Amino acid sequence: MYALMPWIAVIVTALAGWALIKRYSTHMVLLFAGLAILLCAVVLGDPNFLPKGVKPSGFVLFDIFNTLKSIATKQSAGIGFLIMTAGGFATYMDRIGAAKALVDIAVKPLSMLRAPYLVLVGGYFVGQILVMVIPSAAGLAMLLLVALFPILKAVGTSAAAAAAVIGTSAGVTFAPTAGTANLAAQVGSLDPVIYLVQYQLPVAVPTLIVIAAAHYFVQRFYDKKNDDVYTDVSAAKAADQPAAPKWYAVFPILPIALLIIFSKLVVASIKLDTVSALFMVWIGVVIIEIIRSRDVKKVFKDGLAMFQSMGKMFAGIVALIICAEFFATGLKVSGLIDILINSAQGVGAGMGAMTVILTAIVSIVTFLTGSGVGAYSSFATLAPDVAAGLGGSVAELVTPMQFASGLLRAMSPVAGVIIAVAGAAGVSPMAIVRRTWIPMILGIITAIIANEIFIG
Repeated sequence: MYALMPWIAVIVTALAGWALIKRYSTHMVLLFAGLAILLCAVVLGDPNFLPKGVKPSGFVLFDIFNTLKSIATKQSAGIGFLIMTAGGFATYMDRIGAAKALVDIAVKPLSMLRAPYLVLVGGYFVGQILVMVIPSAAGLAMLLLVALFPILKAVGTSAAAAAAVIGTSAGVTFAPTAGTANLAAQVGSLDPVIYLVQYQLPVAVPTLIVIAAAHYFVQRFYDKKNDDVYTDVSAAKAADQPAAPKWYAVFPILPIALLIIFSKLVVASIKLDTVSALFMVWIGVVIIEIIRSRDVKKVFKDGLAMFQSMGKMFAGIVALIICAEFFATGLKVSGLIDILINSAQGVGAGMGAMTVILTAIVSIVTFLTGSGVGAYSSFATLAPDVAAGLGGSVAELVTPMQFASGLLRAMSPVAGVIIAVAGAAGVSPMAIVRRTWIPMILGIITAIIANEIFIG
């Protein structure tokens, strides 16, 4: 009877995909999909699915929830806490105006250029650099809509072209403070900075160049066509932010600079982890704010935004990772992953083919749901087993999967960031998607090829 488990896993996964397309809560869909598979596994064969180090309770149904507890505890104390801290830090930088100061400085050189579509390409690169310190796609887009959007329109590009570029500015996340990048580093047992330098950048650089070139020609083509249907709306405005000194722009960058300095790349004798760096810079900036404003009560209130945002990050991203890993546990127990690996070996499909397959799955789910985190989290945790079965490296699998989760989000008409920039431009999300799908598809193809060349 247990031989039916792979088929049950396929059916449950298909139902979960349908539910995600219908916009059911991603967290709850993945949680109950994992629960359904594990319950079927218990009924059909009572398998040993407890994580390593967790002792059986004596009652197999309790063990299912002990598994969920183990996953939640591990994620909350590990990568999940890092994601919460990074999100809290980004919110605080936004609260005090440091993020806006950084954006203002970064986009200023673009206003000096006179070639509209070169400015557009420059704006894309600025956004992709800023995503290293402002990892939220929606948050970065809101800042760029205020600082970059008027510049792009002023030099002669259309509102839709400017919005399309801004909507794709967080497509490739390759920073130690990004949640998906840290998850990729964790499943590959790599230091986040080492993963950035040795694995992400060799793939990211050619990918970004191809996307930028595609934006140049695609946006110019559609601007000449001039058939976007605009509605009479005002541009979206970011939340009110305090006027911060321009030198505050260094604060969002400081944690990354410290992580690079105190790593195996520079000063190997001193080790600094990401969470400690973020907390250290946050405390330092709070002290500077007290000295500068002399309003301790207000500074402390602003500083609390760090912890408030950490709670929101847990409810959003970290909880999603927990549910996704619980679902992945069910897939492993069902034997479906072993069948996929054995089938790939049987038909001669190696790491390259499996990389394409997993990347394609993440891409499709991301496009349909508008969120790459759930799709990527679900399959990234499977990468070590797949890589071990095929004799390859985990980094080879997870790098293009991670890039796909961001790139395909930027061409999904139901993605929050695309809806936001479409509203700012006064066009429909589909008008933005027709301008982003070619650069994003070319980008993921380039990422897969570069991954095979530099990592495979």
